Amino acid sequence: MQRTLVKAALAAEGPSDALRVQGWIRTRRDAKGLSFLELNDGSCLKNLQVLLEEGSPAYADHERYTTGSAIDVTGRLVASQGKGQSWELLADSIELVGAADSSYPLQKKRHTLEYLREIAHLRPRSNLFGAVFRMRSRLSFAIHQFFNERSFLYVHTPIITASDCEGAGEMFRVTTLDGKETDSKKDFFGKPTFLTVSGQLEAEIFATSHSNVYTFGPTFRAENSHTSRHASEFWMIEPEMAFCDLEGDMDLAEAFVKHLVADALEHCAEDLEFLNQFVDKGLLERLQFVVERPFQRITYYDAVELLQKSGKDFQYAVEKGANLQSEHERYLTEEHFKSPVTVYNYPKTVKPFYMRQNDDDATVAAMDVLVPGIGEIVGGSQREERLERLDAAIRAHDLDPEDYWWYRDLRRYGSVPHAGFGLGFERMLMFITGVHNIRDVIPFARTPGNAEF
Repeated sequence: MQRTLVKAALAAEGPSDALRVQGWIRTRRDAKGLSFLELNDGSCLKNLQVLLEEGSPAYADHERYTTGSAIDVTGRLVASQGKGQSWELLADSIELVGAADSSYPLQKKRHTLEYLREIAHLRPRSNLFGAVFRMRSRLSFAIHQFFNERSFLYVHTPIITASDCEGAGEMFRVTTLDGKETDSKKDFFGKPTFLTVSGQLEAEIFATSHSNVYTFGPTFRAENSHTSRHASEFWMIEPEMAFCDLEGDMDLAEAFVKHLVADALEHCAEDLEFLNQFVDKGLLERLQFVVERPFQRITYYDAVELLQKSGKDFQYAVEKGANLQSEHERYLTEEHFKSPVTVYNYPKTVKPFYMRQNDDDATVAAMDVLVPGIGEIVGGSQREERLERLDAAIRAHDLDPEDYWWYRDLRRYGSVPHAGFGLGFERMLMFITGVHNIRDVIPFARTPGNAEF
């Protein structure tokens, strides 16, 4: 007999013959001659109620079926006499696959997020994290679906790299040398190597031969930050398109954000309703806001002028030539435009070397997509395809052009206008789930001082 998912059993349209379900007990409640088990296998938010009747083989050892225990149940779906479910499973037999003793830390009560982070190996069994990680799985599928439908090639870019894409120097060194040896030529790869901060540069290699490509994988930042928005390991989606300018880049980024939000609303309705009720009561309204309203576009300098004239008392002053803060970005989306916003043409002094310089020689063809509740969710640009301009930008960022010989070759051999962007997967998950801390949308968070499991 094949195993039936709890989700399928709950969606049944009528009573059943023999049915087999496996999972973990959330709670047990005993009454006279009866025992009720709440069973969940992670396939959905709701539990399947399992009914044990006195006199049946399943009832004999019911006191052993404690919260957290794993069981294998065979029985029949019958109409439920209680509230909250149409069907319950009348058990004929139960096998206790794995018992849980009285120290099981996930009892039937609300636990703080801080406490659940301490037991990250068990927190996926909670309602909140079950919803979050089902969402993470669904959105991973939706990402691949979006690009596959547009004939993008999926490229696996290296995790170990010798190139600093962002030029910020916040990279994890990868070495086999002991502390006394400093000669990089004696190291495993014969040169300084690091965990990647981005797959973009390598994606550009494939874009110049396959036109439209994307990468989706882990990236790393050795930034000693303890904020709710920063992690040392996180996942990035980075498409790259040949024969594409900034306009096309913005079009794709906006369509991508709308696709992911719409997919979540369609396929994760139950989990979103739970998150809207218990995590962020404005969540569903905000998601519909993004799906239903067109994106507004504004240049960086026009946005700065608008913010300065707003009369709003911001915590951080709005200054020309400086990056916008989250509070500035949220004002644009939530209060002024009342829609998602794409800001473009940023000062070149605040952007990385690879972004294409505009004709004014002061700005670059860069863009950020902003959404309500979080601010920036996508950052991208048209890339600098002109070799002489690229070399000048590399030097201006105190980098050595020889370290980017292969990247420069792309400008020597059949260079074309091209563009791309990066979307932080965890930041998108924070937006779609309403969860406010990045540590709670990553299965095993890597942050300063924390590398459990």
